[in-house]
Amino acid sequence: MPTLIELKDGVCRPAEDPFTHVADDEDLPPGDVIVSLTRFQQEGDRLLSEGRLVGVRLKSDEEVEALAYDLPRLSLVALDFPKYRDGRAYTNARLVRERYGFKAEVRAVGDVLREQAGFMARVGFDAFEPADDASANEWQAAIRRYRHVYQRAADGRAPAFVEREG
Repeated sequence: MPTLIELKDGVCRPAEDPFTHVADDEDLPPGDVIVSLTRFQQEGDRLLSEGRLVGVRLKSDEEVEALAYDLPRLSLVALDFPKYRDGRAYTNARLVRERYGFKAEVRAVGDVLREQAGFMARVGFDAFEPADDASANEWQAAIRRYRHVYQRAADGRAPAFVEREG
């Protein structure tokens, strides 16, 4: 089971993961699950009607717009980083938060490295499954690494030019 780090009120903490990632070819276990977009489109109504919490894992080449209608019913959206160099999940996180107003958990999964923590937090990720053994304290340090930011983002931090204006 991957380590889960949650970011709440600006603080990173290790957390127990109540969700089970379920592949498309696996039987569904009892409890809360994270399934692929394809499986959710086929079985989502049934899963939700069973009273479970349901999360959807989006691959980087899948569009978040496919979930727009169902976002209010989901407990989390897990955005996949197939390689640390693939930044499409950043765009999807920002769309989920800003365009669709999703308030529940947005989780980074896959090749998730703490060097990316600050950027992930800025666009709206609030949970991480690190690919390495980085601790919550190490993630916290990475998120706070840069004092100034230079553009607006989902985290609401004021850009340097706004700070400079007073």
